[in-house]
Amino acid sequence: MSTLPDGRRIPPLTADEPTMLAGWLDMHRATLALKCSGLDDEQALRTSVEPSSLSLFGLVQHLAEVERNWIQRIFDQRDVPPVFEKSPDGGFTPDRDRTFAEVFAVWEGEVAVNRKICEGRAPDETGRLGSGEAAVVGGEAEVSLRWILMHLIEEYARHNGHADLLRERIDGVTGT
Repeated sequence: MSTLPDGRRIPPLTADEPTMLAGWLDMHRATLALKCSGLDDEQALRTSVEPSSLSLFGLVQHLAEVERNWIQRIFDQRDVPPVFEKSPDGGFTPDRDRTFAEVFAVWEGEVAVNRKICEGRAPDETGRLGSGEAAVVGGEAEVSLRWILMHLIEEYARHNGHADLLRERIDGVTGT
């Protein structure tokens, strides 16, 4: 597999569906990690534009919650609590009792668990939505791993756009 100059792996140009989905999700995960590299707590808490309170600290927390919710709770049907219980808004509010390095390590841990859960699983395998998620997506109770992985790719792609702007505001670093 080829890599970009910054070390991120380029998703395969031809592959089976599970490999392709995993490759794109990992590319987006690596992009978030790149946007967060080398930041201290103060920098990670910096916001881009008022009145938004969005920060890289909050984005990493949120994406740890997203990872846990969709793969562990919905797909694998695990009964696990929110990752950041002090942040009831999906993780966006930074948990000031933790450092950014701690929050980033938690996110990395969620990603590692989810890679293991998804390894060798077929895209057509299904999980079960909770009533809240089912209402948002139209009332269906079952959801395929394919749909979940596509949703995670979309979620990371959207938030990596935010991460681009946040990082540029912090220290002028641009690009992927």
